[in-house]
Amino acid sequence: MEMVRLSMELPRELFSAIRQDPEGFMREMRLAAAVKWYEAEMISQAKAAEIAGVSRAEFIDTLNRFAVSPFQYSGTNELVEEAGGA
Repeated sequence: MEMVRLSMELPRELFSAIRQDPEGFMREMRLAAAVKWYEAEMISQAKAAEIAGVSRAEFIDTLNRFAVSPFQYSGTNELVEEAGGA
């Protein structure tokens, strides 16, 4: 897989405010972005785990930490069908 390197400029004070070093901040930012994109149903769990740089099991644990369901539903019809209705 071909990789692309991105860079960002952030105020140095940010890292002490969030109690993280730059590497920890980048890991957390990748996780947060992957969780949000997964929650918005833009990407799959597998792709989100890849973006976050963790295994799928670790990503599911991360979803719990962010209070995001590991299940994606595209509409209420799926919920009704899974509940045994309609």
